[in-house]
Amino acid sequence: MKIKKWIYTDMDEPCADTLAGALGLSRLAARVLTARGCTTPEAARAFMDKSATRLGDPFLLPDMEKAAEAIEQALRDGVKIAVYGDYDVDGVTATCILIEYLESCGGQCIYYIPDRLGEGYGLNMGAIQSLHERGCGLLITVDSGITAVEEADYAAGLGMSVIITDHHECKEQLPRAVAVVNPRREGSAYPFRELAGVGVAFKVITALESRRHPELSKEVLTAKLLDRYADVVAVGTIADVMPLLSENRVIVSWGLSQLKNTRNLGLRALMQKLGLDQKPLTSNSVSFIMAPRINAAGRLGGASVAAKMFLTEDGAEAAQLAEHLCELNRRRQEEENDIFDQITRRLREEPHLTQGKTLVLWGDGWHNGVIGIVSSRLSDRYGIPCVLISMNGDSGKGSGRSIRGFNLYAALEKNAHLLEKYGGHELAVGLTVDRKNLPALAQALEDFADSEAVADDVVPSVVIDCMVTPEELTLEAIRGFAVLEPFGMGNPQPALGMRDVIIEEITPISHDRHVKLLLSRDGKRFYAFVFGMGAHNCPFESGDAVDIVFAAEINTYKGRQNIQLIVKDIRWAGGEQEGDAAAYALYRQFRDSGRVTDAEARVLAPTKDELRAVFRYIKTNAENKVLCADPRAIYRKIRYSSRSSINLGRLLICLDVFSEFDIFSYTLGSQEMTITCHDYQGKADINGSKVLRRLMDCIGG
Repeated sequence: MKIKKWIYTDMDEPCADTLAGALGLSRLAARVLTARGCTTPEAARAFMDKSATRLGDPFLLPDMEKAAEAIEQALRDGVKIAVYGDYDVDGVTATCILIEYLESCGGQCIYYIPDRLGEGYGLNMGAIQSLHERGCGLLITVDSGITAVEEADYAAGLGMSVIITDHHECKEQLPRAVAVVNPRREGSAYPFRELAGVGVAFKVITALESRRHPELSKEVLTAKLLDRYADVVAVGTIADVMPLLSENRVIVSWGLSQLKNTRNLGLRALMQKLGLDQKPLTSNSVSFIMAPRINAAGRLGGASVAAKMFLTEDGAEAAQLAEHLCELNRRRQEEENDIFDQITRRLREEPHLTQGKTLVLWGDGWHNGVIGIVSSRLSDRYGIPCVLISMNGDSGKGSGRSIRGFNLYAALEKNAHLLEKYGGHELAVGLTVDRKNLPALAQALEDFADSEAVADDVVPSVVIDCMVTPEELTLEAIRGFAVLEPFGMGNPQPALGMRDVIIEEITPISHDRHVKLLLSRDGKRFYAFVFGMGAHNCPFESGDAVDIVFAAEINTYKGRQNIQLIVKDIRWAGGEQEGDAAAYALYRQFRDSGRVTDAEARVLAPTKDELRAVFRYIKTNAENKVLCADPRAIYRKIRYSSRSSINLGRLLICLDVFSEFDIFSYTLGSQEMTITCHDYQGKADINGSKVLRRLMDCIGG
């Protein structure tokens, strides 16, 4: 695992005090607002304002007037309208709200969502031909189409009118269409670029409704439409990981408040199935519980199931479709976990693969609907960009995820000659590649990461809003964070830091996929959860002093409330790190020069019991004769199990001794070491070790 860079925000304490007093905020909430740039009461009020008036004029979007006129004309003339969406949650929700609205206006409508596995993303000519044959005269894309230049021309050639609504990055050439509505278009006057695809579809609805009801004020009309659609729009916006700022913040706030009593039968059935109807709803509920079920349909090639669930007006059918989505998600999880387990086993056997700055792997038969999720898990786990490629014969379809500071799309763009097709953005990409180019692609991405432009940036980071003490973590203070909600991309849960916390207990949970920690400091105890870190790969031991970055939440159990911490990052406390750095520097001095003082040599010299303990630990924990772990974790585990005083320097001396006799060999990376066990025959006489003799010469010398 890569060590994350901790970024401490500049925070003006007097400014936070002013905000707290002026706005009646908890001091912690005021400190977080200040850290995030809201340094005046006016800025803080604007951030916290979630009224309908915050939504912009839809006609500021490029071509919105043209789009509205064309849709109105089609409705008047009885033209059959096709809404062409995408297979993810954003695309499905955008499709459904537009279909529902147009039908409420008397429109004759059908929708089309491409099959992820058979057709891939975006407009395709086969689908356009099919829609033409079904009598469609107007084609409206949602959450797609901005790069469909040839496809738009093909539709026009068939006599179909095309309106593009999208939110993805625009290329230099736009499709020739009646209208191209996209807040990211060059020269757009719209004040907010970060709408989801469903957000753009909602703006189309707002524009149409304002033309139908010019007598309504903007505020009244917007509130009316938010009441009608915000629940579905919020789900798509959150699922597409759009920044929860400005308009998105308003939409999601309204949507979350409506979800509890949603009129959408499909959403209601899904929430009941997941038990969310009995719990407080947050953006996390949508992101981590609801969205994966809706997405599962598209990932496994059947996004129409999700669309049917959103559009049905039959309660029994809604329940059946919600159950089907949950079953598809179980299948998706099985596929995902199978691929993830295959890859992690390989990485344990070939640890050198994770020592680079990128990770590119391929496999035959991997389900290309789920490899993007696996890429994300691996990127999070190892802190490096990851691309996984599913091979079918000589052709491979890949999906990649990156970290901040590494533009994965730019890396593909630079090496486009190795690819048949690619697309995406800085943090997520898709690609098609020929088998013969796989090794060259892997090397090309590593070379890109090694380039001077990005080499220093390929480090995962965590931004800390403010450091806290246990006394500041009160129920009242954590409740005070409510004014900052909804949380999500662009407005994450407050990231708090605390130093010198003692780990009292480590408990595996969820089949050892995660751990629960009992932490203490200054006489106060907290339960904390570290997700994605099982006890088997937890580098820490009970008794360790650690520094943590975390989100604080209130847990209610049997009517009692307590604070629990969700750990974002954890590392040994500052004093521990200083001790490790000093021991390592001393070891390097001895290794390079052979000269240390008597006292320094005694710090480095292992006892025979420590040599035995190191030998036993490595032999016991090596898998397939290889142990890959953080050396700081290795020596601490040995220290606790053998009750010795071994330190990092002594561990490395022990390994040098064993390497001398070809018992083990090891390589030391930036954060992990790889130890390989050799088939040593006989019994080594370590008294003959040159390394130990040099150390002994320094003692008393």
